Amino acid sequence: MKKYVLTALVMTAAALTGCGGASYKDGTYTARSAEYISDAASEEESEANGYGEVEITVSGGKITDCKFSTYQLDGTPKDEDYGKKDGEIKNRDFYNKAQRARAACDNYAAQLKAKGSVDDVDAVSGATINYNEFKEAATAALKQAEE
Repeated sequence: MKKYVLTALVMTAAALTGCGGASYKDGTYTARSAEYISDAASEEESEANGYGEVEITVSGGKITDCKFSTYQLDGTPKDEDYGKKDGEIKNRDFYNKAQRARAACDNYAAQLKAKGSVDDVDAVSGATINYNEFKEAATAALKQAEE
């Protein structure tokens, strides 16, 4: 009987140890993903080329803020104009897809802030490239913050 109680206590302690989450040094940490370059045939699709940058703020050992932005290879932000051509929406489908991907950036940052772990951030359909860029940049930023 003592053996079973001891085993149960050890297993409970081990399980709770994993629940504490990571502890980070307070500060603001930034990182950039590698550049993504597609082999897309169309000019519009090649606008997906670029990279992501993340800024993570840690206070009290926990993630308290996260910002994630994506950029085209020339440094142009993928903002509310992302998907437009010469300032106009020339291809509505492409523009909508580009804007859904842009909106996912805020979603990924909010998930990290709420969940506290890059591994717990869920991908958003239609924004896989941004997801990969986010995970890479956020992992690098949090590595800087590790105690």
